[in-house]
Amino acid sequence: MALAESIEYDKIEVVGLYKHVQVRKATVIKKDDKEMARSYERYVLQTGTLDGSDNLVDTDISGEPTEVQAICNAVWTTDVKAAWKAKLIAEKTPTLS
Repeated sequence: MALAESIEYDKIEVVGLYKHVQVRKATVIKKDDKEMARSYERYVLQTGTLDGSDNLVDTDISGEPTEVQAICNAVWTTDVKAAWKAKLIAEKTPTLS
């Protein structure tokens, strides 16, 4: 009786105007090569965040699987990043003076 656990990134989707990348990660448990259980985790990657000076800091995708990195690099163009930065700045709560 051999138990094995593996990770599969079985669904990668690009959604919305700002090209958020949704990832579904499946954890698969097999016993003697027969699948016994499968669980899912989902997460979303956005192109970046603002720092204190309103500069866009790119999301670190270095820990993502190669296929996720490739998709992020393909869809997060300069224009997409500029639009996302403008949206984040526009949504900031104005400070009271």
